[in-house]
Amino acid sequence: MVRYRTTLRHRRAEMLPVIEAKNESFTQPPGINPKITAEWLVAFLQDEITERRRIASAVVGLSGGVDSAVTAFLCARALGPQNVYAIRMPYKTSSPASLTDAKLVIDALGIQERTIDITAAVDGYLQFEQDADARRRGNIMARTRMVVLFDQSAKYDALPVGTGNKTERLLGYFTWHADDTPPVNPIGDLYKCQVWELARFLGVPRELIEKAPSADLQVDQTDEADLGITYAKADAILARMLDGYSNPQLVEHGFEQRDVDLVRRRLDGTHWKRHLPTTAMLTNTAINEFYLRPVDF
Repeated sequence: MVRYRTTLRHRRAEMLPVIEAKNESFTQPPGINPKITAEWLVAFLQDEITERRRIASAVVGLSGGVDSAVTAFLCARALGPQNVYAIRMPYKTSSPASLTDAKLVIDALGIQERTIDITAAVDGYLQFEQDADARRRGNIMARTRMVVLFDQSAKYDALPVGTGNKTERLLGYFTWHADDTPPVNPIGDLYKCQVWELARFLGVPRELIEKAPSADLQVDQTDEADLGITYAKADAILARMLDGYSNPQLVEHGFEQRDVDLVRRRLDGTHWKRHLPTTAMLTNTAINEFYLRPVDF
């Protein structure tokens, strides 16, 4: 088992080539070494939750999707299944299959579980905003789930653990101050295709790996339909963009112009969602601007 604090954090540049598998093709999404990645992330969770915060347990919003399933599997390895609380939070329009698929994870791991229907809470507010469109309604559902998750964390003296992957975060495909709110996220630096690869290694139930990814905020909603591009294409393009390739260079290397433009627009247009609130600096001790501990750099 690798040690995150002494080995992974301080030797990150040395370890990354081991974690990231070499691409066979320029236009293919990046791969990983799943064994080393799993060890890294388990050590990360142990360091961030038990050593730094002195907390023994974690709460995970278990949606029935592969991202939250992988997070639950990692938390169970890091903390022990008895110390992981899976919170299922359906809304009245949620797919019944989401609850069933989440139960597969609960049964496979033997973790604690709680199902809290958010319909009454969401509709209690929406009765005053009956003209709210689908986007607003989805945001309300996502933020309500975070209210539940953080309250359950207080109840169980546990830490909320995030489940958003790198692709969603780079494309801005999440609700601000909701999905990305938990203070610790083990899979936030994994592209969606890498999450699938890790899921297969960890033994996540096949049904969750093979199902179409969905935020499950509306009936028949899928991520790839919302985004207008497949995760495989988005992951490959994002990885190359982060390597510094320009749009024309990406097209020259075989990507379609439409896909490159779509990903670039989303990447550049959602940069604000990946930042803490901007603070007006009045002193030289402004938090997150000047006042940083060495670990914050």
